[in-house]
Amino acid sequence: MSENWNSDLLSCCDDMKSCCYGLWCCPCLACTVSGLFGQNRCLPLCDICSPAVMSAFGIPLCVPPAGLALRVGIRQKYEIKGSLCKDIATSCICVWCSWCQLHRELKYRNHTPAVVNQPKK
Repeated sequence: MSENWNSDLLSCCDDMKSCCYGLWCCPCLACTVSGLFGQNRCLPLCDICSPAVMSAFGIPLCVPPAGLALRVGIRQKYEIKGSLCKDIATSCICVWCSWCQLHRELKYRNHTPAVVNQPKK
C-alpha cells in the first residue's frame, strides 16, 4: 500500500518553522534531515563539494547525490508514491523545497503522540 507525501513540495505554510529554517540555512536543514533519518549529519555536505570536485575532472554534475539518496530512501522506507525520475527532477530543480518537504515528512513520521492518563477521583 503506497501513500502520498504528507505535504506537497510547495506547502511551506504547513510548517513555517521548517520553511524558515530551510530559507535561512538550507545546509543546516539538510544536515538535520540526514540525522533524523539515521544517516551521518555531514552527508549533505557532499552535495556542496561534489560539483566542484567533479567539474575539476571535466565531469558535469547537476544531481545532488546525497539529497537524491535521502529522498529515495525516505520515499522507500515509508512507501510513498513516486518514481526515481520525479525524485531526480525534484532534487535538481527545487533543492530547498525538497529539503523542507523531507524535514516535514520526517517530523510527521517521527512524531509520537503523548498519552495522558488521569487518575479517577
